[in-house]
Amino acid sequence: MTGATDPFSASIIPFEVPEQMRAFAEKGVSQARESYAKFKDAAESQNGTIEAVFTSASKGASEYTAKVMEFMKANTSAHLDFAQELLGIKSPSEAMELWTGHARKQIETFQAQAKELVEIGQRVAAETAEPIKASASKFYKPAA
Repeated sequence: MTGATDPFSASIIPFEVPEQMRAFAEKGVSQARESYAKFKDAAESQNGTIEAVFTSASKGASEYTAKVMEFMKANTSAHLDFAQELLGIKSPSEAMELWTGHARKQIETFQAQAKELVEIGQRVAAETAEPIKASASKFYKPAA
């Protein structure tokens, strides 16, 4: 058999892609590759950012919870001490003095504890937002 009877031979099916079509297709493929590379880089960067946010938030939540548990133990201990002191009271005036002293001390303690928890919460929020800010600054640079 000769090459002329081959149905896929160039002599039987003369087809050539015009240069403009070829250039257009190559440009499209090139742009698609660039877009994919940018998308991939952004996705990988965002995955890192998300991991950093969750790590920071988890660490902060653990710290906050540990502090709350510490305060609960201290407050429970203070109440038990107060109850024990009440058992040794000999007069109503002594009971009133002990009661008001304990109440004043507990209010001061609660205020200090609340302030400390707010500070921890603010710090954790700032630390958790930091990876997001850093990631955003890579993509959104202010115009000069």
